[in-house]
Amino acid sequence: MDIDRFSVPTPTRAPTGTTNAYRVGDLLIDPATRTDALDAAAQSASHVAVTHTHPDHVGALAHYADSRTVWALSGHAERFEEVTGVSPDETLSEGDRLAGLTVLETPGHAPDHVAFSTGRGVLCGDLAMAEGSVFVGGAGADVATYLDSLRRVRDLDPVVLYPGHGEVIDAPTKRLDWLIDHRLERERRVLRAVEAGNETIAAIRDAAYERDLAGVEDLAALTVEAHLKKLANEDEIEWDGERARA
Repeated sequence: MDIDRFSVPTPTRAPTGTTNAYRVGDLLIDPATRTDALDAAAQSASHVAVTHTHPDHVGALAHYADSRTVWALSGHAERFEEVTGVSPDETLSEGDRLAGLTVLETPGHAPDHVAFSTGRGVLCGDLAMAEGSVFVGGAGADVATYLDSLRRVRDLDPVVLYPGHGEVIDAPTKRLDWLIDHRLERERRVLRAVEAGNETIAAIRDAAYERDLAGVEDLAALTVEAHLKKLANEDEIEWDGERARA
């Protein structure tokens, strides 16, 4: 199965500064920005889908939706239309087949996140990147379901991952294990910060991160908040939305 990747410039917070759009057969995935190369590739596409509706993955969807069947995740069509301005023609769900790909529901980074499996590889959107960690925070993010999605894709034992940002991942199991371990270590740091008496997001963030956060303070704060919600749901801490207590 031929998978064509197009790295297009987008206003993304990802360190690459680009988003990967893909064409697989007659399916266009994550048309984030128009480029001449993507325009040319789209001429042979009759379907359009996205891994999720974060703005840096759907910026050009309205353009490419013209004369093509637009697919959204079942149960999230309203969110899809709100973000993209396009009403989907069809919906897809776990296990559905589209252009020879199998749909995998992989929420966590976003509630409407999906991946597409070729059987050999997985077009994984923002589930994983070859370098660095994936941001999990803000509206709709859920650390527990993100970890479940990582484990689920890892257990499929894919040969390759095609991410939403950056280079193709040729050692998926190693990379997915690293992402799981990294996320759990961040959780342990957040928990230790709360146990040490830090109560606010800002104080917990400063205690839980050892590196310079210049330029990403807001993302780190949202990450901490997502971990606090998970820890509270698991009765590890108390969290009222403003203060945390062990």
